[in-house]
Amino acid sequence: MIPVNEPLIGDAEQAYVADALRSGWISSAGSYLDTFEKGFSAYCGRKHGVAVTSGTAALQLAVAALGLEPGDEVIMPSFTIISCALAAVYASASPVLVDVEPDTWCMDAGQIEAKIGSRTRAIMPVHMYGHPVDMDRVLAIAEEHGLAVIEDAAEAHGAEYHGRKCGSMGDMSCFSFYANKIVTTGEGGMLLTDDDDLAEIARSKRNLCFNERQRFVHDELGFNFRMTNVQAAIGVGQLERIESVVDRKRAMARRYESGLAGLPLALPVERHGVKNVYWMYGVVLDDTVGMDASSFAASLAQRGIQTRPFFVGLHEQPALTDTGLFGGERYPVTERISQRGLYLPSGQTISDAQIDEVCSAARDILGG
Repeated sequence: MIPVNEPLIGDAEQAYVADALRSGWISSAGSYLDTFEKGFSAYCGRKHGVAVTSGTAALQLAVAALGLEPGDEVIMPSFTIISCALAAVYASASPVLVDVEPDTWCMDAGQIEAKIGSRTRAIMPVHMYGHPVDMDRVLAIAEEHGLAVIEDAAEAHGAEYHGRKCGSMGDMSCFSFYANKIVTTGEGGMLLTDDDDLAEIARSKRNLCFNERQRFVHDELGFNFRMTNVQAAIGVGQLERIESVVDRKRAMARRYESGLAGLPLALPVERHGVKNVYWMYGVVLDDTVGMDASSFAASLAQRGIQTRPFFVGLHEQPALTDTGLFGGERYPVTERISQRGLYLPSGQTISDAQIDEVCSAARDILGG
């Protein structure tokens, strides 16, 4: 079986974890936390890093730090993980959707202004599968309308937009360090910002908003989103070789692009001036193909090849629509790629020979 996405844990990570265990600092304090927060924020060109338990927690913390009121709105793409919508809903705000671009699968910035209303407070662009959003346009719209930008870079470690690292451009940015990410801590995430006040708010809310003068007195409602020193130790080791991982991801993409050329598939793009890190190598079946993504995945599975489906649009999530959100809304690009898109094996441990095997199987199935 060729797995869809396997992490690579090296000797450095194992040594640092062992050192953290020996030190006795295994919970939410210790030198590795400080090293990881400073190292990752510096890598992304940010002033502050606030490590948390997951990318979902980072998004929730970012929205909470804005101090939104019930009924305020956050604009986000329809094609993304439900975590984005949950961050708004848990803050008693409303997620407002725009469709995505058919080639990058990222938020269509051209649709944002039509969705801005009197209660709009923030925009949440999501760098999808490693390709950056059109951030110049997003930032210009945000500045014109006085909106905050929460940059979801969970899938874009190391990606670049016109010379700037993804995660360096919004008021706050959020990363995931789940096991399949380019940098992993098993579970984990981080909020980044250049704003001293937002960083202070995020650190307080991450740790239950303890009163600085009297512990176990809480003036505000917070969360327990603390990352452990042991997790951070893994992250420190991962960060040391992030560029080699990004280089490998890009080499894998080039091999897939060559091996799948000519097939009735839309392959990932890389627009001028950006650096796609191809976190997952996604493909979308052309409309001429007489099967959907689930049938294609089943055929690949019969040949020992794992895949994963694309996200289902937020406007089609029962947990959200059952609350009255997105009634009657349609997002045709999201709906199409959700039905016809999937990821091919993209893990750090996959070999060139395995990539060639996947391409050969795809050609056999699709008649290429």
